[in-house]
Amino acid sequence: MRLQSGLMTTKFEYATVPLLVHATKQILDTWGEDGWELVQVVPGPNNPEQLVAYLKREKSS
Repeated sequence: MRLQSGLMTTKFEYATVPLLVHATKQILDTWGEDGWELVQVVPGPNNPEQLVAYLKREKSS
């Protein structure tokens, strides 16, 4: 967290990850172990059957 104008602000970084249907849990567990939090899963832009995960984690200072 950073002090900015008297307020604490948290900075985040984001990642998008394609999910393989047969390995979804393993993929998400791996990213989770690295500190990433799942925000949302949506259909892929070119193929609705391909899922894409959006993840975030706090940026290190």
